[in-house]
Amino acid sequence: MFSILPAGRYDNGLFYLKYPYLEWIFPIMYHPAPASGSPSASWAPMQPGHLPAVAALAARMHPGCPERAEVLDERRSLCPAGCQVLVKPDGQVRGYMLSHPWRMAHPPALDTLLGRLPARPDCWYLHDIAIDPALRGQGHAHAALRHLGAQARLHGVKWLALMAAEGARALWAHLGFAPIPEVPAAITASYGADACPMRRAADIFQNNKGRETF
Repeated sequence: MFSILPAGRYDNGLFYLKYPYLEWIFPIMYHPAPASGSPSASWAPMQPGHLPAVAALAARMHPGCPERAEVLDERRSLCPAGCQVLVKPDGQVRGYMLSHPWRMAHPPALDTLLGRLPARPDCWYLHDIAIDPALRGQGHAHAALRHLGAQARLHGVKWLALMAAEGARALWAHLGFAPIPEVPAAITASYGADACPMRRAADIFQNNKGRETF
């Protein structure tokens, strides 16, 4: 689930967004992680105690796609490897990513418990990812997407999939994601009138030499 809305302008290598708090995604294409020095925050496995902070951040970053805290926590319990938090040295949670293996043709509807993961997944599904705008441009989103691509390869699936919501379709199309036509309309509609299920080959995030390709 993503709620990023481009304002329709491109300048000096960055899109400018209608909603400033959603600017975090674009710098991933142009700002690699700092080469040296102490990081301002780092990704770590999401723990049960992180749930209140994650739920609060989700409500702030995705006001048009609200979900219950138990839905977010179930993703963590079902797939710990795909769920991480961005933590500052003082312990503050300033971002999160929730992902898991799934079937592209039937993505979960908004605010829906999964129950279990599929026995034969065909994609790594990016349920949600958010980073505090104060930390954008520091390589954290880039690191998150590389982690997700690595999980896809580790679990033997060739696709990354997601639900672009709240105007995010153009952004993900720019990153090479394409619509998934066979998804039931009722599932897509649960994310809003302009939602669009999308997919992209998982190897977008790493070429044969192990370096990012964007």
